Amino acid sequence: MDRGAISPQFNSGVKDDRRASLARSPIPRTVVPFSGYDPGTIVISTKEKRLYLVLNDGTALKYGIGVGKQGFAWKGTETISRKAEWPTWTPPKEMIARRPELPDYMDGGLNNPLGARALYLGSTLYRIHGTNEPNSIGKAVSSGCIRMANPDVMDLYGRVAVGTKVVVL
Repeated sequence: MDRGAISPQFNSGVKDDRRASLARSPIPRTVVPFSGYDPGTIVISTKEKRLYLVLNDGTALKYGIGVGKQGFAWKGTETISRKAEWPTWTPPKEMIARRPELPDYMDGGLNNPLGARALYLGSTLYRIHGTNEPNSIGKAVSSGCIRMANPDVMDLYGRVAVGTKVVVL
């Protein structure tokens, strides 16, 4: 598909951190007791649909997330290999085969399905990313990526670095 000929329904929209920060998660961020992992580790419980960022004091920041739908969930340990603000989106060929109406490419912006920030996991196709559908938080709806409301992924993005360990349970 010609990048300039993307359907209007796939217009990426503007890159606006202020507007992105207004899309609240239906699951508020909290601090909870947490142990068993080194500080700085991200632990993702797909069963709970929660992401934990382990802090230094026996606690963790707990965020609501959306996870992979049936047949797309995965488990394992990766590291954050790259971070991006307002990431572009290139749907994998497998996703386009399932949904041929999708564009081959989309610039970053408020309407982009990857939201305001993305944390890329190793050399996989998976990411922890924002979403333009905050109502999907707490549900199993993605093709394997971990979705967060834009304010939450922006907060997490500012707290972690490339090389951060990510454990998906």
